[in-house]
Amino acid sequence: MAYLPSLKQLTYLVALAKELNFTRAAESCFVGQSTLSAGLKELEDGLGIHLVERDRQNVSITPAGQEVLERAKTILAASQDLVEYAGASGKPMTATIRLGVIPTIAPFLLPIVLPEVRKRFPDLKITLREDLTANLLSRMAEHKLDFALIALPYDTSGLLVEELFDDDFWLVARAGDPALKGKEVTLPAKMAERLLLLEEGHCLREHSLQACKKADIRKAEGMEATSLLTLLQMVESGLGIALLPEMAVKSSLLNSTELVAKALASPAPKRVIALVARASTAHTQEFIALSKCIRERFSAHLKYAPARQEV
Repeated sequence: MAYLPSLKQLTYLVALAKELNFTRAAESCFVGQSTLSAGLKELEDGLGIHLVERDRQNVSITPAGQEVLERAKTILAASQDLVEYAGASGKPMTATIRLGVIPTIAPFLLPIVLPEVRKRFPDLKITLREDLTANLLSRMAEHKLDFALIALPYDTSGLLVEELFDDDFWLVARAGDPALKGKEVTLPAKMAERLLLLEEGHCLREHSLQACKKADIRKAEGMEATSLLTLLQMVESGLGIALLPEMAVKSSLLNSTELVAKALASPAPKRVIALVARASTAHTQEFIALSKCIRERFSAHLKYAPARQEV
């Protein structure tokens, strides 16, 4: 029979990759350093590959070890999902769901949706974490999160994905800005040159770039915003214009500013809001129920919520 690594050995590898120190890794696994070292040596011997490089000062994971590491994280997460599934199988909609949300969704969607979730599922507990998409998906792969609310397009290979609703982009500028004139607003090259963006790492930045030709967008040092609030402050200061998702436009974000928004001509660029989970999740029923609740409640909100527009 082929060699099969133990979950304990895979746990040792994940801990060492995180700490890059044998003493700290052993402490995090509640074992002695010799036990952890022996477990990793057995793993290397069993797989027949070198996973860890070490000397008196440094510890690193080999390229082959990195590949094994990613697979180890997936196996450990699936094992934990199996245990959770067995524990929750007789008590649906009573779990604690660790939900991640990206910053360009969280402040606009959660206040509308969470009261409805509590109303429909009073025994379901939800904890929240706000972070960038890449970080949320990484934490989900490591079983530190159960679900994540993100915006597509984004690489979701191997994940369970439920698309919830479209979130069109609107053009935001100061009142009277030429970009807002006309019955239909478009983004020709001249306008795209004035487009301000969020900094690297925000998927909204990539979605804005996809709405225009990247070559048309100006490249100016120090002209990228760290948040939507900063982006709007830059627009209000006359530094340029911005694309904002409809959910942000139809919140109170533009109140007490001199900014107005206008929908772009059809077909408008958009992002797609989606709920994602590990394919092995133990909370499939909660995933389906939350998807339906968010879709119904927030789609209705977008339909009827007013926007601060220029006539």
